[in-house]
Amino acid sequence: MDTDLHHIREIEAVSQGAPATRDPVVVQSWLRCLEKHRLDPAARAEAYILPDSELRLHRQRSEELISIARSGIENLYALVAGQNYVLLLADRSGVTVEYLGDDAQKSALRRSGLYMGAEWSEARAGTCALGACIESGEPLIIHQDDHFDATHGGLSCTAAPIYDSGGRLSAVLDISLLSSPRPKASQSLALNLVRQSARRIEMANLMAEARREWVLRLSGSPDFLDVDPEAAISLDGAGRVIGMTHAAARLMARAGGVDWRAPDQLIGRMVSDFLDVRLDRLDELTRLRPAADRFIETRDGHRLFAHAIEPRRISTRRAPFPAPATVEVPAVLRELAGDDPAMAQILRRAAALATRPLPLLIEGETGAGKLTLARAIHGVAGGGAVTVLRCAGLSDADEALVFGRIDGRRHEPGLLDQAGRGTLVLDKVGELPLRLQARLLQLASEGSYLPVGGLRPLSPGLRLIATAQGDLARAVEEGRFRRDLYHNLAGAVLPLPPLRERRDLFWLLDRLLARAFGQPVLMAPEVPARLAAHHWPGNLRELARLAETLAAILPHPRLELSDLPEQMARLPDTASGGASLLAQVLRETGGNVSECARRLGVDRSTIHRRMRRLGIARRH
Repeated sequence: MDTDLHHIREIEAVSQGAPATRDPVVVQSWLRCLEKHRLDPAARAEAYILPDSELRLHRQRSEELISIARSGIENLYALVAGQNYVLLLADRSGVTVEYLGDDAQKSALRRSGLYMGAEWSEARAGTCALGACIESGEPLIIHQDDHFDATHGGLSCTAAPIYDSGGRLSAVLDISLLSSPRPKASQSLALNLVRQSARRIEMANLMAEARREWVLRLSGSPDFLDVDPEAAISLDGAGRVIGMTHAAARLMARAGGVDWRAPDQLIGRMVSDFLDVRLDRLDELTRLRPAADRFIETRDGHRLFAHAIEPRRISTRRAPFPAPATVEVPAVLRELAGDDPAMAQILRRAAALATRPLPLLIEGETGAGKLTLARAIHGVAGGGAVTVLRCAGLSDADEALVFGRIDGRRHEPGLLDQAGRGTLVLDKVGELPLRLQARLLQLASEGSYLPVGGLRPLSPGLRLIATAQGDLARAVEEGRFRRDLYHNLAGAVLPLPPLRERRDLFWLLDRLLARAFGQPVLMAPEVPARLAAHHWPGNLRELARLAETLAAILPHPRLELSDLPEQMARLPDTASGGASLLAQVLRETGGNVSECARRLGVDRSTIHRRMRRLGIARRH
C-alpha cells in the first residue's frame, strides 16, 4: 500500500509540473491518462478481456496482418523462449489478436491481461507499452511502476509499432514479463528484438503487396542489403511512391523536410524528391551489380545502398482468375469468384483447409454462397457424398431422424448413417435446437455420436462444415448456441462478403447470363449502372434468379434497360448514390476510367468530371 501511495503521489506531482525522473514517453503518457482519458491513479482496474464475439471481429479485421506476421512473431518468441516472456500482437485499438505464452502460466497471464483478447488501449488500461505505443507511434519500454495503474506495477512490457504500406499505424508487437529484473535497462535487448521483428513484418507486408511494382530496398550497409534491408519503398510506373515501410517513411520525411506522421505528404510524390534516383536507371540497382556498387544519396546528403526489385511480369492476355498468393487454388474453388480481393483471400484459405479434417464454419448473409462453397470444399477433398442437414426445420423431437434409433436389436438408421464417410454440412447451424446441439457436440469434438437408445457410440468418419447466417458468436453470447459446440465447429471461419461489397459483380453476371442463355449475352451501355446501383439483398441467389428469369422471357441474348425489373431499371439517385455507384464501378474496373465509362454508358470526360466533383480518387 505504501508503494501504491508513493506512486499515486508521484503522478500527481508530475501533473502539477514537478520535475520528473521518468522517461519523457512515460511522463507524456501519464499526462494523457489524467487530462485526455480522465483516469484516476488511485483506482485499480482489473484486466479487461473482450467477449468472444467482439474478439472474433477484431481477429477477422486483422486476419491478413496475422497471416503475414505469424512467422515473424513465432521467430521472435523462439528467441525469448524459456525466459518467461509473453508475446502479444495487438490491433490499432489495443486489442490482443495473437498471443504466444507459456501454458504453465496461463491463469496468471489471463489475470494480468497478458492474454488473447485483452484490451490495452491507454484509455482503458492507462500507461502501458501497447497503449503508449499506439498513442506515440514509437517503440518503447514501460517497466513496472512506469505503468499508470498500480495493478500493472509488476509487469515489464516492451512494444514496437507496425505500420502499413500507406504509413498508418496498423498494429503493435509487444513482449512482456509478469516480473523482471529491477533495472529498466534489462529490457534494452527486448526492445531491439521487438523493433527488428516489427520492421521485418512491415517488409514482408510491403513485398506481398508490391508484386507488380518496382520495390527499392535500402540499407546503410552493403553486406546486409540483399538479406536484411532496413527500409523499402514501392513505386508505380512513373516513379511515384505508392508504399513504404516505416523506416522508409522516416528516411524520406527527413530528406524532404516533412513530418513522417503525415504520410499523405510522402505517398504519391516522385521518389526523386527524396532520393537521387532515376526511374530509367533502376536496372543499375538490381542484383546484376555487386551490392557495394549500388549506392545512392538522399536529398539531405546521406549515403545508402539500394536494391531494386523489378515488377513481376504478367501476361498481356488477361487471366480469368487472380493468381494465388500462397497456395494453389483448385478450379472447383476458382470458379466461385472473379477478380475480387476479399474472395481471393477466402478461396486461398479454403484451398489450404480443404484437405484437412478440421471442422469449418462458413458465415454470410442469405444467398451469399455458403452451401456452394461448402460443396466446392468437399469437391477438393473428395471421398463420399455431401449430406446437407437443414437445421432450421428441426425440433427436439427429431433426434432419431438425425442420429438414428436403437431399440433392442433393431437399428433405425438416421441421416448421419446415410451420410457415410463424406461431408456433413450443417446448414444454418445457429437454428439447431439446444437439445440437438448437445447431441451434436460429441460428433464435433470426438468424431462419434450416440443413437437414441444406444449404448455404444458410432464413428462415421464424417467431415463437418457448418454454415451460419450472420454472426454465430453473437448467438453464443446471447445463450442461443452452446459455447463448447461453437468452438468445436469454428476450427476455421470463412466469412463470405455480401454481393454488394464484391468487386466481381459483372464477372458473375456474365457467367450466370451465359449459363442461363447458353451463350454470351450483350448488355446495353446503361444496364451495368443500374445493376451496380442495386443493393442485392438476396445476394448471389438473387443474381442467379435474375439471369434465369431473363433467359426465360427474352427472345434473344441481348439485355436492354427495359428488360430489367422495375426496381433495378429506375435511375439511381445521383445526389445520394452517385458517389457510391461511381466508386464501386471504379473499384471493379481497377481504376480503369475507359472501362468505367463503358459500363456506365458515358464518355471518359464525364467520368473525370464526376470524380473531381465527388472527390473520388482513382485508386479504389
